[in-house]
Amino acid sequence: MAKARFKLLIKGVVQGVNFRYYTRREALRSNVSGWVRNLSDGSVAAVLEGEEEDVETLIRWCRQGPDSAQVTELIVQPEEYRGEFQSFSIRF
Repeated sequence: MAKARFKLLIKGVVQGVNFRYYTRREALRSNVSGWVRNLSDGSVAAVLEGEEEDVETLIRWCRQGPDSAQVTELIVQPEEYRGEFQSFSIRF
């Protein structure tokens, strides 16, 4: 199966709604590694790596996020797979 890596920028009501916590939970469930963090402009950034199908499942989840979030825009940028992460973390 093919490996994939994507960088995400998630905009909308995505801070103060546990978006990072739930993204990490979903990533661990999906066997996806990488990280997620809040940005100063109110958006959330993430880098996802893993099996292409698993990463795409997590991207679909990020289009909506947790129930308390309101995602208005999701920018998905493919990157070259590096295999640099052992797990999925919340960055500060």
